[in-house]
Amino acid sequence: MTPVPNEPGLWKAQFPWPESDTHKHRRGRLAVVSGSASRTGAARLAARAGLRIGAGVVTVLSPPSALLVHAVALEAVMVRAFGGPEDLGRLAGQLDAAVIGPAAGVGEDTIRNVEALIAVVGGIVVDADGLTSFRSDPARLFAVIRASDVLTPHEGEFERLWPGLLAEGREVAALRAAETAGAVLVLKGAETLVAAPDGRLVRNGNGVPWLATAGSGDVLAGLIGGLIAQGAPAFDAACAAVWIHAEAAATFGPGLIAEDLPGLLPAVLGRLHSGGG
Repeated sequence: MTPVPNEPGLWKAQFPWPESDTHKHRRGRLAVVSGSASRTGAARLAARAGLRIGAGVVTVLSPPSALLVHAVALEAVMVRAFGGPEDLGRLAGQLDAAVIGPAAGVGEDTIRNVEALIAVVGGIVVDADGLTSFRSDPARLFAVIRASDVLTPHEGEFERLWPGLLAEGREVAALRAAETAGAVLVLKGAETLVAAPDGRLVRNGNGVPWLATAGSGDVLAGLIGGLIAQGAPAFDAACAAVWIHAEAAATFGPGLIAEDLPGLLPAVLGRLHSGGG
């Protein structure tokens, strides 16, 4: 299948602009799951991105040991502690979307946290450590992940879950992986691909090399989660987030670091809202 170019006309009709009578809870409630006290920055990057893209309420769900680290670094983003998968599921039960994986830690605890979120949240984004945690048993992830969820691997993470598949080419691999998982798949790279389990495939063409910096993928995960929290369908949310993410980076240019990206979003969103692209 020939990929469709990713451009605003593809997803703009599904973009969740707020209505004049809205309030923060109607704009969507997003959770981002944090890692341990020494690995908290990635969750904050994702959370700030989710807030900037329009989610009305964003909460970092944190292990108790990392709670104070987040509390002194965040303002509009809330912080709540959770003590394990059951507690995480209880806290996330009233939310609209969740992001798990950025520096979450690799292992059984993260696997169980992913499963707990899927059981109670309408749409989740699984990134980074959330993907790598399933490398020894990908079928365990594929058994629970849904079409309303998004997986966001770079090629190394993709190879851990679908070993050898990239040899067939990135486009074939992305489509087959999305079908196998039954979820939307974002295969990150110079030309990021977004694939849906129903066979839709989009190639992003506005990527820039400035995005090759630590933390930029965490921001992308937060953008996708923030759009899903606002009611955007998973495939449209992924396509829109990938394009906006790259457009923001192009706006900044050389010297970009991941912390810059959330602050660049208003200019990109303003152009979209006024009819530009």
